[in-house]
Amino acid sequence: MDLGRTAFAQRHERTPEERDLVRRLDIFLMTFGCVSQVIKYLDQQNISNAYVSGMKEDLALNGNELNYFTTYFSVAYCIMLIPSQIIMTYVRPSYWLSGLEICWGVITALIALTHEAKQVYILRVFLGLCESSAWPGMMTLFMHWYTPSELAKRMGFYHSCQAIGSMLSGALQVAFINTLHNANGLAGWRWLFIINGVMTVVWGALGFFLLPDLPNYINPRAFWFKKGHGKLAIERLERHGRAEPKKISWAGARRTVTNWVTYFISIMYIATVLAPWGYAYFNLFLKSLKNPDGSPVWSTSQVNAIPIGGGAINVVFVWVWAILSDLLRTRWTLIVAQAVIGLVPCIAMSIWTSHPDTTPLATAYASYFISYLTLGTAPLIMAWLSDLLPQDPEARTLIVGVAIATYYAVSAWSQVLVWPAVQAPYYKYGWQSSIALWVLVIIMTCVLRYVDLKFLLPKREDFRATLIVGSEPANPQLTGSDELDPEDCPKTPKSLAIVTQA
Repeated sequence: MDLGRTAFAQRHERTPEERDLVRRLDIFLMTFGCVSQVIKYLDQQNISNAYVSGMKEDLALNGNELNYFTTYFSVAYCIMLIPSQIIMTYVRPSYWLSGLEICWGVITALIALTHEAKQVYILRVFLGLCESSAWPGMMTLFMHWYTPSELAKRMGFYHSCQAIGSMLSGALQVAFINTLHNANGLAGWRWLFIINGVMTVVWGALGFFLLPDLPNYINPRAFWFKKGHGKLAIERLERHGRAEPKKISWAGARRTVTNWVTYFISIMYIATVLAPWGYAYFNLFLKSLKNPDGSPVWSTSQVNAIPIGGGAINVVFVWVWAILSDLLRTRWTLIVAQAVIGLVPCIAMSIWTSHPDTTPLATAYASYFISYLTLGTAPLIMAWLSDLLPQDPEARTLIVGVAIATYYAVSAWSQVLVWPAVQAPYYKYGWQSSIALWVLVIIMTCVLRYVDLKFLLPKREDFRATLIVGSEPANPQLTGSDELDPEDCPKTPKSLAIVTQA
């Protein structure tokens, strides 16, 4: 790797005004997004924690209901995801994202009132519809506001909040079981949903003032946004060959549908998310362990608390991968590195589940914790997507939606088949499937890198030439990437002729 291309060696020297803009974006946009993501993942993860903390017994859940809770949520999430991405280009993100967050807060609190699985199924459907906007919506906003050398770090910090939410969920469940269980006649797991719901509604309301909307369509209620920052944000986009945000049109939708990048990125994203998925059932593994006398090895509080250590590993390494990506100006090498690491616990767990009596139990513990090292691929893939399509914000917005919607469409049925709760922790096909997915990730990442350098980079250079002379590109679909190399091109391109929002 050419160390001369690191972000430290080649970086744009920001003006004081630009540093002020980025600092304000980090304080307000990033803070709202990160806290919202923590709360969102609290709402999602609590269903698993509640299941092992009394919900299973209280609601008489004796089969694969936990898998079906995820399935109903995933189907609804999948259905609404792409429409949500389109609507966000017509409705201010500060209205759309904040309003839906308030709605899912109310729905989360209502789960505390359920008494049977069917009621939970219905609420999980509406929860999926509302939450579908959050992660892809914020990732899209980051693409509009941050430059290539800033993007992966911010995406990584935001993505790591999923793990923070998971850690807090376990810690809160432990606290509620010990302090609020049976308070006012409610079990501890019910209090968890009530308090999460209240937190979500309050924070969602703050989004009306904290989200800046778009660089060319500023939120008038964003009290922290200074006059002139909008123009500066547009200049930052132009300097890095990025087009301004615009409403998704039929032409943009057709262009996205016929672009091979749409399907390649989607498949690679799905594979990287599903490959390490065994980590999500760490608590079921802990709950299944028994002493020789039949008593559980770990108490309910310990079952919720031990995975917090894995969540901490997740947070740290998502940051590490994201920072290295911006620092070393590469995406693909770090995706491959995570895939290689991910193969280790999958192979080890395949052996342990087949021969649990002859394989040390420490192998399983170590494998679950190592799996948390490999959860930093999503920010790198999304940052790479931004590098591949800098001139087409419509395609970027839709591809983010397509990738995540396709993932949820696949996970809605695959989780029940590959990771059925009734097989925990001796899954027949789970870890073997993960091995195949990690191998697929390595192959696809290398292929994309080769195609990018061999075929797309010349087209990208042609597109840059049109920016330098200020002419319209002969082909608006020209794409390509030398990863984070936009800063290597001349710094004075003329503005792209882009239709902005009214």
